[in-house]
Amino acid sequence: MLKVQNIHQYYGGSNILRDVSFEAKQGEVTVLLGRNGVGKTTLLKSLMGLVPIRSGTIQFEGKDIQKSTPYERARAGIGFVPQGREIFARLTVEENLKMGLAYRPARTPIPAQLFELFPVLKQMLHRRGGDLSGGQQQQLAIARALAAGPRMLILDEPTEGIQPSIIKDIGKVISRLALEGMDGTPMAILLVEQYYDFAEELADAYLVMERGEFIAQGPGSEMQSRGVRQMVAI
Repeated sequence: MLKVQNIHQYYGGSNILRDVSFEAKQGEVTVLLGRNGVGKTTLLKSLMGLVPIRSGTIQFEGKDIQKSTPYERARAGIGFVPQGREIFARLTVEENLKMGLAYRPARTPIPAQLFELFPVLKQMLHRRGGDLSGGQQQQLAIARALAAGPRMLILDEPTEGIQPSIIKDIGKVISRLALEGMDGTPMAILLVEQYYDFAEELADAYLVMERGEFIAQGPGSEMQSRGVRQMVAI
């Protein structure tokens, strides 16, 4: 579903992403691991058009999107959950979810499936986002990204600062989305994660980044035998 070929990205004179190539397939969770500062978040921002790439191609469903704006990529079917959640603290849960529908017709309803995935959001529909716990805010951020019905979901460290019980719930949702999406159609999931055990449990495929390039990649079932935990240990 997503095919990235030979992309380079620079900040000033520094080559942050170096000849990066990979694919994220429909129906699979692809996990991207690496220590802090190796370029993972920069890669995600490049995929979403938030920072420009110097060279290379990014294809989504067979179409080049490297010159598309962030909103054009969202409309094409890519949902993005940024690190730190970035919900609107002063808006209610309902208003945050409606922000995910911003480019849909004005009366488009919030998909009922979101409340099946995250029941707590229905209970807190009229509570302000800033009054939610960190785990609830993360669920809200994921639901907002899903509201418009993307065919691919990109998540940047969704377990950061979250209690273990909600981490398990988020893991179940990610697995379900990969298999059946919101409407029975499998999604492609690209997950950046520091929590190794969470990543290994979900991974159909893995990528390990160091200094802006991949040093290992393969099927998730081989992460343990190939010593991926040691590669990303701090």
